[in-house]
Amino acid sequence: MPSKRIFLKTLALSAIAPFASKANSVFEESIMLSNTSSDGFWEQIRNDYKLKPDYINLENGYYSMAAQPVLNAYLKEISDKNLEASYYLRTEQFNDRDKIRKRLADLFGCKLEELIITRNTTESLDTIISGIDWKAGDEAVMAEQDYGSMLDMFKQQARRFGIVNKVVFIPINPKSDEELVQLYENAITPKTRLLMVCHMINITGQILPVKKICEMAHSKGVEVLVDGAHAIAHLDFRIDELGCDYYGSSLHKWLGAPLGAGILYVKKEKITSVWPLFGEANFNDDDILKLNHTGTIPVATNIAIHHAIDYHEKIGIQRKQDRLRFLQNYWVSKVKDVPRIILNTPSDINRSCAIANVGIEGIAPAELAKILLEKFKIWTVAIDYANVHGVRITPHLYTTTTELDQLVAALKKLARA
Repeated sequence: MPSKRIFLKTLALSAIAPFASKANSVFEESIMLSNTSSDGFWEQIRNDYKLKPDYINLENGYYSMAAQPVLNAYLKEISDKNLEASYYLRTEQFNDRDKIRKRLADLFGCKLEELIITRNTTESLDTIISGIDWKAGDEAVMAEQDYGSMLDMFKQQARRFGIVNKVVFIPINPKSDEELVQLYENAITPKTRLLMVCHMINITGQILPVKKICEMAHSKGVEVLVDGAHAIAHLDFRIDELGCDYYGSSLHKWLGAPLGAGILYVKKEKITSVWPLFGEANFNDDDILKLNHTGTIPVATNIAIHHAIDYHEKIGIQRKQDRLRFLQNYWVSKVKDVPRIILNTPSDINRSCAIANVGIEGIAPAELAKILLEKFKIWTVAIDYANVHGVRITPHLYTTTTELDQLVAALKKLARA
């Protein structure tokens, strides 16, 4: 990949006052666009993270730590809100929340009145799954590779209301988008009310053609719920361009916000038909805020979303996506043809980004994860279901190619054993 000269006067970071304009950034000076493999830029980014020396962290998909400038700003927010206490909660809380909602809506491509801040993807998607007025015999379509918490909620609705869950199996290397669309289409019947699809499958990193699936489902009168846990602030897209009815995600993953922040998008015309998870009588049926009644919340976490967005925007989603895809392809390309190594991620690099999954013949996933940590000081997570048997490898923006070389060396050594 050709290198480009980058201009970096400084990447010193500072905390900013909440709701400052984009001109006031966590970066003291602007950064010129860099090539995704330009070491200088990414070394500066790495310096913004406090990393444990005990192991190489390649399990960032579960929780991507906040950069230090975001963390410092968050700690200040906690202190400030503790000082103001009930005064803040009764006076400024809701205006601040709406400003954050507006910024999130602008960032991810939807209207303010279609988005709320939740605690995570599970809360967001389960709000929809539990909020639909199901009738016995109604059908829902989903995939075996979908996240367990949502599959559990569908199973609960089946027990409670008598709905029928139709489960499809997603091939890791489809011949085309149309093959995937057809899989979902084949599961739809006149009784189908809802189709759930992952934007990016968490155990393999596979990106699904959500827009095409939405178009197909809508042509048959079926609503679409998208699990975007790993796509938000990871992939370059807009929610309103997908055409889905509902979209949920977590902000503690690729946006780098503190734990306890997520989003739920509901298309405006769909809000009325969704029942709140908790009783709410203060908002109209067509107001999305009716779905956001969860009691007193850690408001400093919500305010910190603002700082996370600042950090994210100064890197840029296109540059971020390209870097993450570069890192994944860097190590995958070095092991894909090694005997006994099995890749549980699409071979087409455009069908994945940061996340990939790798296994070794003869080594159980849990054992492989244990060996990588204990013998090679590499932290991963074992995946052993839905015909995916390996460890998930999820680098972050701070990950270096030197660290990935250590992963490659470890995998090759284990494969030769």
